[in-house]
Amino acid sequence: MTDEDSSETTAETGLGVDVFYDALDALARPVARARDVARKTDVAPDEAETLLDDLAADDEVARLDVANDETVWFPRDLAELTARERVILFPDRREIVVEHPEQFTRAQLSQFAHLLDTNRSGGYIYEVRPEDVWQAPYDDFEALVSTVRDVLPERCVHFEEWLQSQWERAQKFTLRTHEDGYTVLEAANDDLMGNVARQKLDEEHLHAPITDTESWVREGKEAEIKRILYQAGYPVRDERDLETGDPLEFDLHLALRDYQHDWVDRFVDSKAGVFVGPPGSGKTVAAMGAMEAVGGETLILVPSRELASQWHDELLLHTSLTEDQVGEYHGGTKDIEPVTIATYRIAGMDRHRHLFDDRKWGLIVYDEVHHVPAPIYRHSAQLQSRHRLGLTATPVREGDDEKEIFTLVGPPIGTDWSALFDAGYVQEPEIEIRHVPWGSDEEQNQYVSAHGHERRQVAATNSAKLEEVRHLLAEFPTAKALVFVEYLDQGEIYSEELDAPFISGEMPHAERQRHFREFRNDERDTLVVSRVGDEGIDLPSAELAIVASGLGGSRRQGAQRAGRTMRPAGDAVLYVLATRGTTEEDFVRRQMRHLTGKGIRVQERDAEAVTNRPDQQSPSKESNGDDGERVE
Repeated sequence: MTDEDSSETTAETGLGVDVFYDALDALARPVARARDVARKTDVAPDEAETLLDDLAADDEVARLDVANDETVWFPRDLAELTARERVILFPDRREIVVEHPEQFTRAQLSQFAHLLDTNRSGGYIYEVRPEDVWQAPYDDFEALVSTVRDVLPERCVHFEEWLQSQWERAQKFTLRTHEDGYTVLEAANDDLMGNVARQKLDEEHLHAPITDTESWVREGKEAEIKRILYQAGYPVRDERDLETGDPLEFDLHLALRDYQHDWVDRFVDSKAGVFVGPPGSGKTVAAMGAMEAVGGETLILVPSRELASQWHDELLLHTSLTEDQVGEYHGGTKDIEPVTIATYRIAGMDRHRHLFDDRKWGLIVYDEVHHVPAPIYRHSAQLQSRHRLGLTATPVREGDDEKEIFTLVGPPIGTDWSALFDAGYVQEPEIEIRHVPWGSDEEQNQYVSAHGHERRQVAATNSAKLEEVRHLLAEFPTAKALVFVEYLDQGEIYSEELDAPFISGEMPHAERQRHFREFRNDERDTLVVSRVGDEGIDLPSAELAIVASGLGGSRRQGAQRAGRTMRPAGDAVLYVLATRGTTEEDFVRRQMRHLTGKGIRVQERDAEAVTNRPDQQSPSKESNGDDGERVE
């Protein structure tokens, strides 16, 4: 048979080398018999063996004749096979295992699945939870299942039936406004009202029934009802006709990008939602667009005074709002104006909350909305308005109560991170975990003999990390750099050794603002920053971030610190340092989990500044104890 005849036969049957690779993927092993290939390609076994012989003659595949058994076939280059993307669904566990996923696959999975874990060999494990289906950013089930089918190698009816059941479960309860002005909880049927709502809620939440499927809601209990039913497995659609508050018209002086227009349009239609996008994607600008579209008095809740001041300046710079229309209400100043920016802490205090309750807001914006489930901030979510908007790049919390964000505020509204990277709106960061050896035998011995939070602190403050930080700063001599630390003593040492200010919660507010301003204005190249720089601080010119130590395993903190380099232009680099052979290695991988789930690649390699000693032994990895005292 000539090469031309072989190509024609292969084309007719569809058994080319790519189809052979697909068959191996389906079999989930690197070798196959002819009858295995036949079963996966709908080709007769004898014909499959002939075609495999042809591929072997063309040097496309290799064969091995096994004594007393059938011939097995395998790729000439096994490495090529093992580097191929492979997606395996375990429908009963609702887990998806992906080996070497492409960015498209990771981005699609992030729409309906939760990343559980990754490993150094390119394996990803995803779980599809009920709340992932409830919160999936689609208008109908057909759009959701289309994305699922784009990812999975073949359809699974059982899995898709479960997805549909969860999607329909999110449509069972609705809060709406009665024509007489009070709020009604409506169920899809009388069984749900009697056996779910009435069992989970009591007289503190509901008055007497109106009908078999409707109940009169006690005033001010709406948010609590939504949270209770969500925890029972029934998210509640909030379609109340809340008062809009006094009108407030103004013009936005910035042009929205296409995806920001889409966010605003979807928010106006639903009246509640959370803008979810990577740092640098313009969530604040989109929020201003939402404010303009709503046209009502607005309360903006933020976690810090720095962020309140930043919002104040941005509103005056980019809108037609005047100084007397924008007020701040926090520990530094207390002015309530048509647009008021307040801290979560102040808004949640009983002695202040009535000031916000008394005013009918047309819109409440929850910036860094991942704070809302925390007990100290949750009271602020009781404030109700016709429109509720959350903003966050990282809707994850280590207590896995991030689902309450969408319960208390609204469903996620966002764009695939990879789409923003591809379009050039946001620079995808280059992220690398560097494993650092011990700086001395004494430190290693101290780690081995320590326990709990002390052990974690010894690994976090390993002296060899400072040498690696110096090495990385020297590799990028012109870059604007942020060096993150978790402990006060470590920050002070780095500040002195690197001749850079250490920004922590202990530094006076005015001094912090001065250093940040100098950094933005290119008057300073390097800052050592504690957790105070994780969020809410606009440092758009940061090109390099080095995490010397961090909050053990916090995915949100990992994403926030990476976000300090995610901007529209220029190369963006993040290095995360971990002491080799300690639990810190596991912590930093966990920190990066949210980013890998968004389609960003994370690489690992050994540190370069310090040569590992031949006699160095890695301590066994153990679970850590308490995290200990950290810098705020």
